[in-house]
Amino acid sequence: MTATYTFDVFSSLDGFGGVSGGDWGGYWGKQGPELLEHRLSLYGGEQRMVFGANTYRAFREILASGEESVRDPWVTKMRNLPATVVSTTLREPLDWPDATVVSGDAVDIVARLKEESGVPLRSHGSLSMNRALLAAGLVDRVQVTIFPVITGKTGDAAIFRGAADFDLELLESRTLDGDIQELVYRPTPHP
Repeated sequence: MTATYTFDVFSSLDGFGGVSGGDWGGYWGKQGPELLEHRLSLYGGEQRMVFGANTYRAFREILASGEESVRDPWVTKMRNLPATVVSTTLREPLDWPDATVVSGDAVDIVARLKEESGVPLRSHGSLSMNRALLAAGLVDRVQVTIFPVITGKTGDAAIFRGAADFDLELLESRTLDGDIQELVYRPTPHP
């Protein structure tokens, strides 16, 4: 049986995964109790995280900063799940419980993980890696949590810039805290 791979990403309405400058804060300052409870439930089950090296480094830096959002229970759950970090530059041991560094091409590594894993796979962030995995047909679910902000001046990390074209089948949708949208899609390459 092939493990399901979910590309899980936070986004502004205009499609950015982060900001450079400004004082938005974590979650663009829009998180509420429903979002935090839902995120905790997403990370409650057995699964394996998959990160690219840049996302691992960013998480490590954010965790070390003591930023308030890193104390959210779902972040602790995510950090304690087994993780595979795809990197040609990082070496073990990592400052992350139960993380393994695997060197090589992300497409090959994730294809092998999907075949060998007995649990679902999830990646939070890792934009360039996940664009490559989408193009290779390895992403089963794209889970986008859209925060009610437009970051036209400060937005960075365009989530799908340079990605291939896909048709999306909506599998799930929910509104959290009255104005945050979570959309889960099944991607299929657009002919």
